[in-house]
Amino acid sequence: MKKLLTTILSLGLAASAALAANPAITAVKVSDSLDMIKADSDLWSKAKFETVVLYPQTAIEFNDKKANAYVANMKGKKAQVAALHDGKNIAIMVKWADKTKDVEQCMSSDVYTDGFAVQFAGATKKAEPLPYIGMGSAGRPVVVHLQKATAKVYEPNGNKDVATQINRQQTGVFGQELAEYDAKVASLAKTDYEKVFVAEGFRSTTEIKDNSVKSNGAMVHSPAGWSGTLSRPLKDEYVNLSGTVPVAIAVWDGSTMGRNGLKNLSSWVAINLEGQKANTAMVADLSTDAKGDAAKGKEAAMTNGCTGCHQMSAEDAQSLLGPSLKNVGGYATAAYLRESILKPSAVVVPGYNRNAHANTPWYNIEKGKRVSTMTDFSFLDKATVDDIVAYLKTLKSEVE
Repeated sequence: MKKLLTTILSLGLAASAALAANPAITAVKVSDSLDMIKADSDLWSKAKFETVVLYPQTAIEFNDKKANAYVANMKGKKAQVAALHDGKNIAIMVKWADKTKDVEQCMSSDVYTDGFAVQFAGATKKAEPLPYIGMGSAGRPVVVHLQKATAKVYEPNGNKDVATQINRQQTGVFGQELAEYDAKVASLAKTDYEKVFVAEGFRSTTEIKDNSVKSNGAMVHSPAGWSGTLSRPLKDEYVNLSGTVPVAIAVWDGSTMGRNGLKNLSSWVAINLEGQKANTAMVADLSTDAKGDAAKGKEAAMTNGCTGCHQMSAEDAQSLLGPSLKNVGGYATAAYLRESILKPSAVVVPGYNRNAHANTPWYNIEKGKRVSTMTDFSFLDKATVDDIVAYLKTLKSEVE
């Protein structure tokens, strides 16, 4: 019986691990300029779409009962992703299912917005290891392009045009004068919610407002869902993209209160620029399954007390000592997981979990630096670490 149960466990972990790695994407080389490409451009017919899975972000619970209920039922989403490049610019298209169209209204505090983001690893002297997903880490910045679905609203463009920053019902004009007012607002209104951020660790996210990043993003909705496009230069003061470009993708669903950390996101995905030399080591790390025996890894994780501080599955009791790992296999690379096991202080998120007990901080300050209270597991042999990483890569929700 024990052998049978072990076999069933191994098969289950193997099936889950089959979704561990996203495929590498080829950015097809085109001769046309991509700096202003649209979703309906004929150039996309040359692109090669691949399926990328985006998993619910579940590291820390919200202090919002309704939002937590949505998160508990969230599943992984399949997105179709393709890329093009012209030697100077890269363009990315993301398609995902979403039957509801939720747009930014700017008139209500309880309306949430559909959106998507594409993240790039920022320029550093050392390309590896890749930054912490979502917000970068010290010495390993990320650049995030965020696009939200918006509609024209009476607050036009933020340029202090106060005469048109009031609701049309409060203008005191009617008939032709109101029509003229509406036309003026429409001419001033900004309907493109596109922002670019740079981050080098938690709480460091900063919007780039000096126009030093040139980009073009858009979202188009159809009965099947959204198509989001982004184009930007391969090189500027923030990125230096060549050969193999690692990107991460996130999508938000306004109908389920999607915002900030309530989203689906991918791990790093390798995009190879056609005609350029690929980074084979990076491609292998991002597009192949983690090495190791997941069943042995689960046993080793239990033996070494991982569940004492981390929630490993939805069935486990919630732990407030460390972040939940129940979806970590969907959005963390094997390299990042290995670094977290061997060097737990390499990336330490500042600010304690407000729901945790004051006597159980997840880091201490030593000589001005955050030092994780997580045990340093560098004493483990390589095979055991590989097994634990393989197990952690199986931790993820079902895919819808």
